[in-house]
Amino acid sequence: MKTIKSFLVNHDILTPGIYVSRIDRDVVTYDLRFRHPNREEVLRNDSIHTIEHLFATYVRNSQYSDHIIYFGPMGCRTGFYFLTTDLSDQTVLQIIKDGMAFVRDYQGEIPGTTAVECGNYREHSLEFAKKDAARYCAEIEKWTVADMEYKK
Repeated sequence: MKTIKSFLVNHDILTPGIYVSRIDRDVVTYDLRFRHPNREEVLRNDSIHTIEHLFATYVRNSQYSDHIIYFGPMGCRTGFYFLTTDLSDQTVLQIIKDGMAFVRDYQGEIPGTTAVECGNYREHSLEFAKKDAARYCAEIEKWTVADMEYKK
């Protein structure tokens, strides 16, 4: 079998940031890396779940909603994948920065957290989601499109 692209990324040198992971026709997958792989504690499930609900709600209610394909966690719990179509890297970079600031500053009830709306509605932490988003916002504050390429 062929090795999938994400396994070809050198995780020994991968740092938190935003990377273009792959391009499939008109769909671009972005790697939103929150943690240094294999070197620091991974994200908590309750934080991941809350970030997923808040960020996805934010982007799907933005002016770019028709260009959002998917936002969800990586199995390794070091970040998220964000899939878009027909948007420039610059636009996506700003969406990510704005969306994570939304999570960092969020007040109120987490959307989609009833048994009817969510398959694991009890596992959320707004407190940890906000802390993780704040840390990530600081990491990506000066990030540019030129930084969005994996280091080799």
